[in-house]
Amino acid sequence: MTANTTIDPAEIAKFEAMAAEWWDLEGKFKPLHMLNPCRLDYITGQIAGEFGRDLSAEKPFDGLRLLDIGCGGGLLCEPMARLGATVVGADAAPRNIPVAQLHAEQSGLEIDYRVTTAEDMAAKGEKFDVVLNMEVVEHVSDPLAYLTACHDLLNTGGLHICSTINRNPKSYVMAIFGAEVVMRWLPKGTHDWAKFITPDELYDLLRRAGLDPVDRKGMQFNPLGWNWRLSSRDLSVNYVTASIRRD
Repeated sequence: MTANTTIDPAEIAKFEAMAAEWWDLEGKFKPLHMLNPCRLDYITGQIAGEFGRDLSAEKPFDGLRLLDIGCGGGLLCEPMARLGATVVGADAAPRNIPVAQLHAEQSGLEIDYRVTTAEDMAAKGEKFDVVLNMEVVEHVSDPLAYLTACHDLLNTGGLHICSTINRNPKSYVMAIFGAEVVMRWLPKGTHDWAKFITPDELYDLLRRAGLDPVDRKGMQFNPLGWNWRLSSRDLSVNYVTASIRRD
Protein backbone atom coordinates (compact mmCIF):
# COMPACT_ATOMS: atom_id res chain seq x y z
CA MET A 1 0.00 0.00 0.00
CA THR A 2 1.12 3.55 -0.64
CA ALA A 3 1.92 6.08 2.06
CA ASN A 4 -0.85 8.27 0.64
CA THR A 5 -3.77 6.67 2.41
CA THR A 6 -6.77 7.60 4.52
CA ILE A 7 -6.55 4.39 6.55
CA ASP A 8 -6.91 4.81 10.30
CA PRO A 9 -4.94 1.89 11.84
CA ALA A 10 -7.04 1.94 15.02
CA GLU A 11 -10.24 1.57 12.99
CA ILE A 12 -8.78 -1.31 10.96
CA ALA A 13 -7.77 -3.10 14.18
CA LYS A 14 -11.37 -2.98 15.43
CA PHE A 15 -12.71 -4.85 12.42
CA GLU A 16 -9.76 -7.23 12.17
CA ALA A 17 -10.64 -8.45 15.68
CA MET A 18 -14.16 -9.33 14.51
CA ALA A 19 -13.28 -10.78 11.07
CA ALA A 20 -14.23 -14.40 11.73
CA GLU A 21 -17.78 -13.42 12.67
CA TRP A 22 -18.86 -11.75 9.40
CA TRP A 23 -21.30 -14.50 8.43
CA ASP A 24 -22.57 -15.30 11.94
CA LEU A 25 -26.15 -14.02 11.91
CA GLU A 26 -26.12 -13.75 15.71
CA GLY A 27 -22.53 -12.48 16.03
CA LYS A 28 -20.97 -9.03 16.20
CA PHE A 29 -22.20 -8.17 12.69
CA LYS A 30 -25.83 -8.95 13.45
CA PRO A 31 -26.75 -5.24 12.96
CA LEU A 32 -25.39 -5.32 9.41
CA HIS A 33 -27.27 -8.52 8.59
CA MET A 34 -30.43 -6.86 9.86
CA LEU A 35 -29.70 -3.70 7.85
CA ASN A 36 -28.67 -5.52 4.67
CA PRO A 37 -32.13 -5.95 3.07
CA CYS A 38 -32.75 -2.20 3.46
CA ARG A 39 -29.33 -1.37 2.00
CA LEU A 40 -29.88 -3.74 -0.91
CA ASP A 41 -33.29 -2.25 -1.63
CA TYR A 42 -31.70 1.17 -2.03
CA ILE A 43 -28.62 -0.01 -3.93
CA THR A 44 -30.48 -2.15 -6.46
CA GLY A 45 -33.08 0.56 -7.06
CA GLN A 46 -30.45 3.23 -7.68
CA ILE A 47 -28.38 1.03 -10.00
CA ALA A 48 -31.44 -0.05 -11.97
CA GLY A 49 -32.62 3.53 -12.33
CA GLU A 50 -29.24 4.94 -13.35
CA PHE A 51 -28.38 2.23 -15.88
CA GLY A 52 -31.89 1.40 -17.11
CA ARG A 53 -31.91 -2.17 -15.80
CA ASP A 54 -34.93 -4.40 -15.21
CA LEU A 55 -34.68 -5.94 -11.75
CA SER A 56 -37.03 -8.74 -12.76
CA ALA A 57 -34.43 -10.00 -15.26
CA GLU A 58 -32.30 -13.01 -14.33
CA LYS A 59 -29.02 -11.04 -14.30
CA PRO A 60 -30.05 -7.37 -14.35
CA PHE A 61 -26.56 -6.02 -13.62
CA ASP A 62 -24.80 -8.07 -16.29
CA GLY A 63 -22.02 -6.00 -17.91
CA LEU A 64 -21.60 -3.62 -14.97
CA ARG A 65 -18.30 -3.52 -13.07
CA LEU A 66 -18.88 -2.84 -9.38
CA LEU A 67 -16.51 -2.09 -6.49
CA ASP A 68 -17.43 -2.49 -2.83
CA ILE A 69 -14.90 -0.49 -0.78
CA GLY A 70 -14.63 -1.75 2.79
CA CYS A 71 -16.31 -4.98 1.74
CA GLY A 72 -15.69 -6.80 5.02
CA GLY A 73 -16.86 -10.39 4.70
CA GLY A 74 -18.73 -9.77 1.45
CA LEU A 75 -22.28 -9.13 2.67
CA LEU A 76 -22.96 -6.82 -0.29
CA CYS A 77 -20.55 -8.34 -2.81
CA GLU A 78 -22.36 -11.67 -2.93
CA PRO A 79 -25.85 -10.36 -3.80
CA MET A 80 -24.32 -8.00 -6.40
CA ALA A 81 -22.54 -10.95 -8.01
CA ARG A 82 -25.77 -12.97 -8.03
CA LEU A 83 -27.41 -10.08 -9.89
CA GLY A 84 -24.80 -10.40 -12.62
CA ALA A 85 -22.30 -7.64 -11.82
CA THR A 86 -18.57 -8.19 -12.13
CA VAL A 87 -17.62 -7.53 -8.51
CA VAL A 88 -14.40 -6.41 -6.85
CA GLY A 89 -14.43 -6.37 -3.05
CA ALA A 90 -11.67 -4.32 -1.41
CA ASP A 91 -10.80 -4.07 2.27
CA ALA A 92 -7.81 -2.67 4.14
CA ALA A 93 -8.19 -5.24 6.94
CA PRO A 94 -6.26 -8.33 5.75
CA ARG A 95 -8.14 -10.81 7.94
CA ASN A 96 -11.47 -9.93 6.31
CA ILE A 97 -10.50 -11.06 2.82
CA PRO A 98 -9.90 -14.81 3.45
CA VAL A 99 -13.29 -14.95 5.21
CA ALA A 100 -14.96 -13.31 2.22
CA GLN A 101 -13.11 -15.52 -0.28
CA LEU A 102 -14.03 -18.73 1.52
CA HIS A 103 -17.71 -17.81 1.79
CA ALA A 104 -17.88 -16.82 -1.89
CA GLU A 105 -16.27 -20.12 -2.88
CA GLN A 106 -18.75 -22.05 -0.73
CA SER A 107 -21.56 -20.07 -2.38
CA GLY A 108 -20.30 -20.81 -5.90
CA LEU A 109 -19.62 -17.15 -6.68
CA GLU A 110 -16.69 -15.56 -8.52
CA ILE A 111 -15.69 -12.35 -6.71
CA ASP A 112 -12.35 -10.58 -6.97
CA TYR A 113 -11.41 -9.86 -3.35
CA ARG A 114 -8.34 -7.73 -2.60
CA VAL A 115 -6.51 -6.32 0.41
CA THR A 116 -6.11 -2.74 -0.80
CA THR A 117 -7.42 0.82 -0.49
CA ALA A 118 -9.44 3.20 -2.63
CA GLU A 119 -6.37 5.40 -3.02
CA ASP A 120 -4.17 2.58 -4.29
CA MET A 121 -6.78 1.37 -6.76
CA ALA A 122 -7.36 4.90 -8.07
CA ALA A 123 -3.62 5.45 -8.47
CA LYS A 124 -3.47 2.31 -10.62
CA GLY A 125 -6.21 3.62 -12.91
CA GLU A 126 -8.95 1.14 -11.99
CA LYS A 127 -12.42 2.15 -13.22
CA PHE A 128 -15.91 1.01 -12.26
CA ASP A 129 -19.51 1.71 -13.19
CA VAL A 130 -20.61 1.54 -9.54
CA VAL A 131 -18.73 2.19 -6.30
CA LEU A 132 -20.38 1.10 -3.05
CA ASN A 133 -19.05 2.93 0.00
CA MET A 134 -21.19 1.66 2.85
CA GLU A 135 -20.54 2.51 6.51
CA VAL A 136 -16.89 3.33 5.77
CA VAL A 137 -16.52 7.10 5.49
CA GLU A 138 -16.97 7.57 9.26
CA HIS A 139 -13.96 5.32 9.88
CA VAL A 140 -11.34 7.02 7.65
CA SER A 141 -8.83 9.68 8.67
CA ASP A 142 -9.58 12.10 5.80
CA PRO A 143 -13.13 11.82 4.40
CA LEU A 144 -12.54 14.30 1.55
CA ALA A 145 -9.42 12.53 0.28
CA TYR A 146 -11.20 9.20 0.56
CA LEU A 147 -14.28 10.40 -1.36
CA THR A 148 -12.03 11.96 -4.00
CA ALA A 149 -10.44 8.54 -4.52
CA CYS A 150 -13.92 7.05 -4.88
CA HIS A 151 -14.71 9.70 -7.51
CA ASP A 152 -11.54 8.84 -9.40
CA LEU A 153 -12.50 5.16 -9.44
CA LEU A 154 -15.71 5.85 -11.36
CA ASN A 155 -16.23 5.98 -15.08
CA THR A 156 -17.94 9.11 -16.36
CA GLY A 157 -21.63 8.61 -15.62
CA GLY A 158 -20.76 6.16 -12.86
CA LEU A 159 -22.79 5.79 -9.67
CA HIS A 160 -21.44 6.24 -6.14
CA ILE A 161 -23.54 5.03 -3.20
CA CYS A 162 -22.43 6.08 0.27
CA SER A 163 -24.05 5.36 3.63
CA THR A 164 -23.00 6.60 7.03
CA ILE A 165 -24.39 7.87 10.37
CA ASN A 166 -25.66 11.36 11.17
CA ARG A 167 -24.09 13.34 14.02
CA ASN A 168 -26.61 14.54 16.60
CA PRO A 169 -27.79 13.56 20.11
CA LYS A 170 -30.21 10.96 18.73
CA SER A 171 -27.47 9.20 16.75
CA TYR A 172 -25.33 9.02 19.89
CA VAL A 173 -28.18 7.44 21.83
CA MET A 174 -29.11 5.00 19.05
CA ALA A 175 -25.83 4.11 17.33
CA ILE A 176 -23.46 4.17 20.28
CA PHE A 177 -25.27 3.94 23.62
CA GLY A 178 -28.10 1.78 22.29
CA ALA A 179 -26.16 -0.49 19.91
CA GLU A 180 -22.94 -0.82 21.91
CA VAL A 181 -24.03 -0.52 25.55
CA VAL A 182 -27.71 -1.51 25.85
CA MET A 183 -28.23 -4.04 23.02
CA ARG A 184 -24.54 -5.06 22.83
CA TRP A 185 -24.92 -5.51 19.08
CA LEU A 186 -21.41 -4.08 18.61
CA PRO A 187 -18.27 -4.03 20.77
CA LYS A 188 -17.81 -0.84 22.76
CA GLY A 189 -15.73 1.67 20.84
CA THR A 190 -16.80 0.49 17.38
CA HIS A 191 -17.97 4.00 16.52
CA ASP A 192 -16.65 7.46 17.35
CA TRP A 193 -19.53 9.94 17.49
CA ALA A 194 -17.21 12.84 16.67
CA LYS A 195 -16.46 11.22 13.29
CA PHE A 196 -20.12 10.93 12.30
CA ILE A 197 -21.12 13.16 9.37
CA THR A 198 -24.37 15.07 8.87
CA PRO A 199 -26.19 14.72 5.53
CA ASP A 200 -25.42 18.33 4.58
CA GLU A 201 -21.74 17.84 5.46
CA LEU A 202 -21.62 14.68 3.34
CA TYR A 203 -23.27 16.42 0.38
CA ASP A 204 -20.67 19.18 0.65
CA LEU A 205 -17.83 16.64 0.80
CA LEU A 206 -19.22 14.75 -2.19
CA ARG A 207 -19.40 17.92 -4.26
CA ARG A 208 -15.88 18.93 -3.26
CA ALA A 209 -14.73 15.47 -4.31
CA GLY A 210 -16.18 16.10 -7.79
CA LEU A 211 -19.40 14.10 -7.44
CA ASP A 212 -22.97 15.27 -8.03
CA PRO A 213 -25.29 14.13 -5.19
CA VAL A 214 -28.70 13.22 -6.60
CA ASP A 215 -30.52 11.44 -3.78
CA ARG A 216 -30.48 10.70 -0.07
CA LYS A 217 -32.68 8.56 2.13
CA GLY A 218 -32.81 7.62 5.77
CA MET A 219 -32.53 4.02 6.94
CA GLN A 220 -34.91 3.82 9.88
CA PHE A 221 -35.06 1.04 12.44
CA ASN A 222 -38.54 -0.20 13.28
CA PRO A 223 -38.49 -1.70 16.80
CA LEU A 224 -41.99 -3.15 16.39
CA GLY A 225 -41.16 -5.14 13.26
CA TRP A 226 -37.52 -5.50 14.33
CA ASN A 227 -36.41 -4.48 10.85
CA TRP A 228 -35.15 -1.53 8.80
CA ARG A 229 -36.93 0.54 6.17
CA LEU A 230 -36.04 3.41 3.87
CA SER A 231 -37.38 6.84 4.77
CA SER A 232 -37.54 10.01 2.66
CA ARG A 233 -37.92 12.15 5.78
CA ASP A 234 -36.00 10.63 8.68
CA LEU A 235 -32.23 10.91 8.14
CA SER A 236 -31.58 11.42 11.85
CA VAL A 237 -29.39 8.33 12.38
CA ASN A 238 -28.47 6.03 9.48
CA TYR A 239 -28.74 7.41 5.95
CA VAL A 240 -27.56 6.68 2.41
CA THR A 241 -26.76 8.88 -0.60
CA ALA A 242 -26.41 8.44 -4.35
CA SER A 243 -24.06 10.55 -6.47
CA ILE A 244 -22.97 10.62 -10.11
CA ARG A 245 -19.61 11.35 -11.66
CA ARG A 246 -20.46 13.80 -14.43
CA ASP A 247 -17.00 14.69 -15.81
